[in-house]
Amino acid sequence: MHLLRSGYAALEYEIAEERASALARLGQRLEAALRALAACPRTANSDRKIRDGLVEQAGYALWLFVVQREACGLNKIGHVIQVYAVPNEVVARMGPLAKPSIHRTKTMGIEEARAPMF
Repeated sequence: MHLLRSGYAALEYEIAEERASALARLGQRLEAALRALAACPRTANSDRKIRDGLVEQAGYALWLFVVQREACGLNKIGHVIQVYAVPNEVVARMGPLAKPSIHRTKTMGIEEARAPMF
């Protein structure tokens, strides 16, 4: 019986560790998307199509991060928006991509975040 309990505890620990690791990766992905968006300011001479794509990617990264936080039992999205200083235009676009790409893309020279494991 003791071996069964210790095996279960080890499994629970590994699951918690993976949840935390996934949360960290998705947090980094959100930060990278927000940095890329900040590097493309909304100005009259900016390329609207590029900026829209960056907003869409940041909205997707935000959605992935919020879903993973909820899986970890953390449910306050307002806290995420405040801490990460997420612009309103990104919050409005939070969700899955309208046209999922089969190819992962790099965003303005920022290192590509690993894809989530789900």
